[in-house]
Amino acid sequence: MTFTWSHENPPQWDAAKKRQIAAAAPGSLGVDKLSRFKEGDLIPGDWWRVEADGEIVGYGWMDSTWGDAEILLVVDPAHQGKGVGTFILGKLEEEARSRGFFYLYNVIPKNHPDAEGVTAWLGKRSFAAYADGSLRRSVIRPAT
Repeated sequence: MTFTWSHENPPQWDAAKKRQIAAAAPGSLGVDKLSRFKEGDLIPGDWWRVEADGEIVGYGWMDSTWGDAEILLVVDPAHQGKGVGTFILGKLEEEARSRGFFYLYNVIPKNHPDAEGVTAWLGKRSFAAYADGSLRRSVIRPAT
């Protein structure tokens, strides 16, 4: 399966985002914050759409939080376990590196239904857990 990565400029709330985020397990994405948006509203941060065979299979989001790249990954449930999340994470790292960030950063909500699983998934990808509940990974710099 070949994925495409498209930056949304400007990022807007739309039916595809609503459908994928609504499909996520309750408590996993802080949907309460996103539910205030109406279709067509501009939304904060940078959003990228991931497609495979013309179908939207996920989203990546990034914003700056105190000099780190705060990230979010959304993978269509029907496409989980097919490399979409790993693809998104790699692309977000490239985006963060190109902007001069040193760390990728994420916080798994306390009420996330699979907090341990997501933390383990990120841990396998070199994220370290901190006492404040955040997960952080150095942006890998290519050898020169």
